Amino acid sequence: MKKEWIKSVVLVVLGAVIYSVGTQYFVVPAQIAPGGAVGIALMINHLTALPIGTLTLLINLPLLVLAWFYLSRQFTVRTAIATVLVTIILDFIVTPICPQYAGDRLLSSVYGGIVVGVGMAFIFLAGFTTGGTDIAGYLLQKKFPHYSIGHALMIIEGIILVMSIFVFQDVDAGLFGLISVYVQTKVIDMILYGSDAGSQAIIVTKHPQEIADRVIQELERTATILPAKGAYSGDPIDVVLCTVRKSEFVRLKRIIGQCDPSAFVMANETSEVLGLGFKGFTEVV
Repeated sequence: MKKEWIKSVVLVVLGAVIYSVGTQYFVVPAQIAPGGAVGIALMINHLTALPIGTLTLLINLPLLVLAWFYLSRQFTVRTAIATVLVTIILDFIVTPICPQYAGDRLLSSVYGGIVVGVGMAFIFLAGFTTGGTDIAGYLLQKKFPHYSIGHALMIIEGIILVMSIFVFQDVDAGLFGLISVYVQTKVIDMILYGSDAGSQAIIVTKHPQEIADRVIQELERTATILPAKGAYSGDPIDVVLCTVRKSEFVRLKRIIGQCDPSAFVMANETSEVLGLGFKGFTEVV
């Protein structure tokens, strides 16, 4: 437990430092608002020159109060700790000493998304969160259960990006902000869920063993054969469950087509694959 606690502390502090450097060095000079509470804080900072970290904390305060009563209290405490830590590091450590990138605005948006995304991923890996739209999304979903968290976050982020166009008086601010959000999301997903993503195929076929044998021989993967029954015909049938890397999926389709042209295939993208032939459990952070 002590080792895990130390690991969490190191990750959240490192994440807060990286997050703060990315914000100060790349995002601020680009004059964009890449979503979240920090995006609103950047817009207010542009108008008032008030510290970004402090503004982020103030924006999060009412959301934290609502989260305390309507969401998990543990979630609220961890979010508050991470938010205060980011505020202190950004305003009192990074901002006074960190220069600002003065190059191309597009590069600033892209690299800002990368660096901020890395920082946020480390914070998430430590079991903390930066709050902002995360809290707002959960609260909105709680109020309107028919909306998914993803849709709720998309609506909030979209509103912030549109607002940035009017605050910075520049359409490019919204476009560059969108690029930064996209890059940031991709980086977070890659770190949290691993780059060893794959494709899962659920194959309803009359020749399960033939397909499984060729998968084992040609792709050096394995497969699981599940007994099933057709809902309409009531006839017994087999389902082959197989997961391969994305680069191998075209070869898998070729194998299926050659073995059973009448097979029914459902393909899904998997965010992370653990186990034999992929990333081992000992590699999980």
